[in-house]
Amino acid sequence: MTDTLLRFHSLVTGYRQGRRFHVVGRDLQGTLQAGCLTLLAGVNGAGKSTLLRTLCGMQPAIGGSVEWLGQPLASYSARRLARTVAVVLTDRLQHTPLTAYETVALGRYPHTGLLGRLGTDDRRAISEALDLTGATPLAGRMMGSLSDGERQRIAIAKALAQETPAIMMDEPTAWLDFPGRMALLRLLCTLAHQTGRAIVMSTHDLELTLPMADRLWLLEGTALTEGTPQQLADRGDIERLFGAPGLHFDAHSMRFTMQRTPSE
Repeated sequence: MTDTLLRFHSLVTGYRQGRRFHVVGRDLQGTLQAGCLTLLAGVNGAGKSTLLRTLCGMQPAIGGSVEWLGQPLASYSARRLARTVAVVLTDRLQHTPLTAYETVALGRYPHTGLLGRLGTDDRRAISEALDLTGATPLAGRMMGSLSDGERQRIAIAKALAQETPAIMMDEPTAWLDFPGRMALLRLLCTLAHQTGRAIVMSTHDLELTLPMADRLWLLEGTALTEGTPQQLADRGDIERLFGAPGLHFDAHSMRFTMQRTPSE
């Protein structure tokens, strides 16, 4: 049986505008399971990034509850939270004046002392993370010299070196070409299943990602529907959210198709 790492209930997400709050998501609830690759999908403006930032403690919830490992998010110190969930935002790594190895080593900050010195366990975790992501040959290169796909691998290696049970990623395939997206998705699926981590990624690329996902969160702002991709496809939830006149989602092939009119 899979372990539930995260629960959120009656969650209200958004941000402050002066003295008022701008609500993005309302009454959201869901769970996150270990050893699963979970997709977070929704139309533009649904609040996917806001939800991820709220679940990771990067911005406060307006209402409701978030619990990691059965404990309220508010009870977590910054160091304890950094040992629980890693966040992959690769846009911050492009201009980092560090080597790939030094960047991955930053993932050990929740585990090192005040001076940040790397011990035997830290070096082991870094080497394993580089090996798991196939990024060992990149270790000595500067981050600015890497391609988008290579930086993505280093960002994931950094999260793996953090040795957290959960990793959350916001649009990790957005700037990759098709081969790069496929390689990254295969990597994430393998990592979730082999290491037992819970991996969440937001995406707009449903046709590519659905066949590899174990779980799916469909976000509509005022509701979050969760289940396996097949369950939500069979119920018509995917077509209801992303369908359009003449556009049909086939639950068997997990693909959208255009329906021709009789005159065509």
